[in-house]
Amino acid sequence: MTTLLAFLITIAVLVVFHELGHYWVARLAGVRILRFSVGFGQVLARRTDARGTEWALSAIPLGGYVKMLDEREGDVPADLLPQSFNRQSLGARAAIVAAGPVANFLLAIALFWALFMVGVPASKPILGSPPPDTQAAAAGITPGMTVTAVAGETPQSWQDLHWLVLKALLRDQAVTLETRDEKGYIATHQLLGDATDESMEKSPLSSLGLVQALPPLPPVLGSVMPDSPAANAGLQTGDRILSVDGLAVETWQALVEYVRKSPGQPIQLLLERNSVQTSVDLTPEAIEEGKRTIGRIGAAPQVDEALLAPYRTLVREGPIDALGHALQRTWELSAFSLEMLGRMVMGQASLKNLSGPITIADYAGQSAQSGLTSFVAFLALVSISLGVLNLLPVPLLDGGHLLYYFAEFVTGRPVSEKTQEIGQKIGLLLLGTLMFFAMYNDLERLFAR
Repeated sequence: MTTLLAFLITIAVLVVFHELGHYWVARLAGVRILRFSVGFGQVLARRTDARGTEWALSAIPLGGYVKMLDEREGDVPADLLPQSFNRQSLGARAAIVAAGPVANFLLAIALFWALFMVGVPASKPILGSPPPDTQAAAAGITPGMTVTAVAGETPQSWQDLHWLVLKALLRDQAVTLETRDEKGYIATHQLLGDATDESMEKSPLSSLGLVQALPPLPPVLGSVMPDSPAANAGLQTGDRILSVDGLAVETWQALVEYVRKSPGQPIQLLLERNSVQTSVDLTPEAIEEGKRTIGRIGAAPQVDEALLAPYRTLVREGPIDALGHALQRTWELSAFSLEMLGRMVMGQASLKNLSGPITIADYAGQSAQSGLTSFVAFLALVSISLGVLNLLPVPLLDGGHLLYYFAEFVTGRPVSEKTQEIGQKIGLLLLGTLMFFAMYNDLERLFAR
């Protein structure tokens, strides 16, 4: 229910803002609005305002639309012709169409601005011990190092580090890290990655061997994933692992290290539950991480928040700095989305990066459960994605209409109806193909769990 509610809120907020962009600019241009609908299909509820606009809630909550007076869609009384969309100037029509995506970008800026002013809880960019045979280990990364710069940019948090490393990988295969160790010594490290590697796209930090530092945690289970090897073996929250294959386990990190080295290999755990010791046999599932295969049992540690305090930070800025940061983040994420789309078209990035409504709903639920800050950040990210998608020069999208208007500006005459019909068919094919891959990826992720 949390996931469903979060998904519906996400769609409603993003669609309403997008369509309000079209609506307000159309109103300013003097265009008559016939209907403002949230959702498609059967109208469930409606109300007509004093201007004659019908505000509707429709059955299929996966979008929305603003219906304007237009001679191409029906007869228009002579006295209302000046209020018809098709009678507006080229500049006015282009502004009305562009206003939807622009509204999504403005929403993202506002959300990021609010987050940066209120403060975003985050983890410090402190590195843990890198797994052997990784780029981080070869580059001399040691536990306790703090990343002070990535390609000249300073990460304020672990999330910033993830973003900066991903950007650096897309620009070049080499990632230059500047670190400061616990004694204050500064060092520079060169890490090489393959930006076309699918695992690198999913998790650039772990693929390079960059691991987040954590305090020594006791080997006590805090949670167990459903249908995981740990759950199937009967492990429960609160179990303390005493040994694995006869070797004493002092910390959670030691347990993780042993499990990672045992993909698909049976292991025996000695655990303590309610002061009673029990032996449990299980086999860690094999997971691909970069070019390595590691083991995972599907359990998380019990964490004392007091132990994590030295590793946490609050990223907070004043109104001016926060606005600048919000503008920069929105611009960078927009450019990154376009770059990733371009790389997928050119075959330089996997189509598995595409996500459909199932994945969006899943992330909406996860972010909502993580707290208001996470959910607001998720809304900003999806709002940017919606804005970028709608600006693509594909017929049926806002960007396709803007492409027609650009052609009209160059040639001095509107694009013919025949050309628009052909464009609509091409646009429908492209969007259908895009949705097919997105839904395929959604279902693959769902059934892979």
